[in-house]
Amino acid sequence: MAGQVLGIRELGRLSYEPVWHAMQRFTNERDASTPDELWLLEHPPVFTQGQAGKPEHLLLPGDIPVVKVDRGGQVTYHGPGQLVVYLLLDVRRLGLGVRELVSRIERSLVEVLASYAVDAYPKADAPGVYVGDAKIASLGLRIRNGRSFHGLALNLDMDLQPFARINPCGYAGLRMTQLRDETAGSVNFNEVGRRLSDQLARHLDYAGHRPLAGGIECHEQC
Repeated sequence: MAGQVLGIRELGRLSYEPVWHAMQRFTNERDASTPDELWLLEHPPVFTQGQAGKPEHLLLPGDIPVVKVDRGGQVTYHGPGQLVVYLLLDVRRLGLGVRELVSRIERSLVEVLASYAVDAYPKADAPGVYVGDAKIASLGLRIRNGRSFHGLALNLDMDLQPFARINPCGYAGLRMTQLRDETAGSVNFNEVGRRLSDQLARHLDYAGHRPLAGGIECHEQC
């Protein structure tokens, strides 16, 4: 991957479904020369149910919409104050297996949290990143024709109550935490995004990263 630069799009707050469909189109239409991108954003409140998702893990969704999607994993929650990073990568070109890709993403998250003096760790049997017995970041990827989409969600400064309406990632009683609670201080969304972009570019062996101008093409209203 030497010499390749990772493109970064900071997209603000966008509705979930149009972005999901834009990821699908990007992945379907890219070719061997298409540069890899990270999309950094946050979503309005939504529950997303992965391909293997079991309905019994949706306890009381109430007024929050539920979207069935084509990523791995069970059910999770996205909402304002959570940093979502979609990884649109040519995994075959990177020369990585899926487990190695997940491990490098997890290490990137651990190092970002360490930069805020938060001691976090991954679990071999439950993808994501944890602080003590609580989960702070979730992962859910889809690989199609050697290219990835979907990605990670890192809880920064958000309302965690909706996680109580589900079994997060399929685990009953799993406690969720966020960076604000672990640092007892204010959290700058854009700064965390920059630190995470740095770590992902480094751990995935890119030569660097650069901001990309403009948004994404949504066929529905973003």
